[in-house]
Amino acid sequence: MTPEVKDKIDNLVSQNKIMVFMKGTKLMPQCGFSNNVVQILNTLGVPFETLDILADPEIRQGIKEYSNWPTIPQVYIDGQFVGGSDILIELYQKGELQQMVEVALAS
Repeated sequence: MTPEVKDKIDNLVSQNKIMVFMKGTKLMPQCGFSNNVVQILNTLGVPFETLDILADPEIRQGIKEYSNWPTIPQVYIDGQFVGGSDILIELYQKGELQQMVEVALAS
Protein backbone atom coordinates (compact mmCIF):
# COMPACT_ATOMS: atom_id res chain seq x y z
CA MET A 1 0.00 0.00 0.00
CA THR A 2 1.36 3.39 -0.96
CA PRO A 3 1.65 6.19 1.63
CA GLU A 4 -0.95 8.16 -0.39
CA VAL A 5 -3.49 5.34 -0.14
CA LYS A 6 -2.81 4.93 3.59
CA ASP A 7 -3.28 8.70 4.10
CA LYS A 8 -6.55 8.65 2.15
CA ILE A 9 -7.88 5.76 4.26
CA ASP A 10 -6.63 7.42 7.49
CA ASN A 11 -8.48 10.62 6.57
CA LEU A 12 -11.74 8.84 5.71
CA VAL A 13 -11.66 6.81 8.93
CA SER A 14 -10.76 9.77 11.15
CA GLN A 15 -13.13 12.32 9.56
CA ASN A 16 -16.25 10.13 9.64
CA LYS A 17 -17.72 8.77 12.88
CA ILE A 18 -19.07 5.77 10.93
CA MET A 19 -17.23 4.83 7.73
CA VAL A 20 -18.07 1.86 5.54
CA PHE A 21 -15.79 0.59 2.79
CA MET A 22 -18.14 -1.41 0.58
CA LYS A 23 -19.04 -2.60 -2.89
CA GLY A 24 -21.36 0.04 -4.29
CA THR A 25 -22.90 2.97 -2.43
CA LYS A 26 -25.36 3.28 0.44
CA LEU A 27 -28.07 4.06 -2.12
CA MET A 28 -27.07 1.18 -4.39
CA PRO A 29 -25.10 -1.60 -2.67
CA GLN A 30 -23.47 -3.98 -5.14
CA CYS A 31 -23.38 -7.10 -2.97
CA GLY A 32 -25.52 -8.73 -0.31
CA PHE A 33 -22.99 -8.27 2.49
CA SER A 34 -22.66 -4.55 1.78
CA ASN A 35 -26.45 -4.32 1.62
CA ASN A 36 -26.73 -5.99 5.06
CA VAL A 37 -24.45 -3.36 6.59
CA VAL A 38 -26.35 -0.48 4.95
CA GLN A 39 -29.71 -1.89 6.12
CA ILE A 40 -28.49 -2.26 9.72
CA LEU A 41 -27.10 1.29 9.84
CA ASN A 42 -30.27 2.66 8.21
CA THR A 43 -32.36 0.79 10.81
CA LEU A 44 -30.35 2.48 13.56
CA GLY A 45 -31.04 5.81 11.86
CA VAL A 46 -27.47 7.03 12.19
CA PRO A 47 -25.42 9.10 9.77
CA PHE A 48 -22.67 7.19 8.00
CA GLU A 49 -20.42 7.57 5.01
CA THR A 50 -19.48 4.97 2.41
CA LEU A 51 -16.73 4.53 -0.14
CA ASP A 52 -17.27 2.33 -3.19
CA ILE A 53 -14.14 0.20 -3.37
CA LEU A 54 -15.16 -1.01 -6.85
CA ALA A 55 -14.50 2.52 -8.14
CA ASP A 56 -11.02 2.70 -6.55
CA PRO A 57 -8.77 -0.37 -7.06
CA GLU A 58 -6.00 1.08 -4.86
CA ILE A 59 -8.37 1.51 -1.91
CA ARG A 60 -9.91 -1.90 -2.65
CA GLN A 61 -6.56 -3.57 -2.02
CA GLY A 62 -5.25 -1.03 0.47
CA ILE A 63 -8.16 -1.34 2.90
CA LYS A 64 -7.51 -5.07 3.26
CA GLU A 65 -3.90 -4.36 4.25
CA TYR A 66 -4.92 -1.41 6.43
CA SER A 67 -7.23 -3.50 8.60
CA ASN A 68 -5.52 -6.85 8.09
CA TRP A 69 -9.00 -8.15 7.19
CA PRO A 70 -9.51 -9.93 3.86
CA THR A 71 -13.14 -9.18 3.08
CA ILE A 72 -15.41 -6.29 2.15
CA PRO A 73 -17.43 -4.54 3.54
CA GLN A 74 -15.39 -3.09 6.36
CA VAL A 75 -16.95 -0.90 9.03
CA TYR A 76 -15.10 1.66 11.14
CA ILE A 77 -16.76 3.36 14.09
CA ASP A 78 -15.02 6.27 15.81
CA GLY A 79 -11.76 5.44 14.04
CA GLN A 80 -11.75 1.78 15.09
CA PHE A 81 -12.17 -1.19 12.77
CA VAL A 82 -15.28 -3.10 13.89
CA GLY A 83 -15.57 -5.80 11.25
CA GLY A 84 -17.64 -6.86 8.29
CA SER A 85 -21.21 -7.91 7.64
CA ASP A 86 -21.30 -10.97 9.94
CA ILE A 87 -19.79 -9.12 12.89
CA LEU A 88 -22.13 -6.16 12.41
CA ILE A 89 -25.17 -8.46 12.31
CA GLU A 90 -24.00 -10.18 15.50
CA LEU A 91 -23.38 -6.87 17.32
CA TYR A 92 -26.74 -5.55 16.16
CA GLN A 93 -28.59 -8.64 17.37
CA LYS A 94 -26.90 -8.41 20.78
CA GLY A 95 -27.76 -4.70 21.05
CA GLU A 96 -24.08 -3.80 21.26
CA LEU A 97 -23.90 -1.96 17.94
CA GLN A 98 -26.43 0.65 19.05
CA GLN A 99 -24.31 1.38 22.14
CA MET A 100 -21.10 1.65 20.08
CA VAL A 101 -22.77 4.05 17.67
CA GLU A 102 -24.25 6.20 20.44
CA VAL A 103 -20.88 6.52 22.17
CA ALA A 104 -19.17 7.40 18.87
CA LEU A 105 -21.73 10.03 17.90
CA ALA A 106 -21.66 11.58 21.39
CA SER A 107 -17.87 12.06 21.34
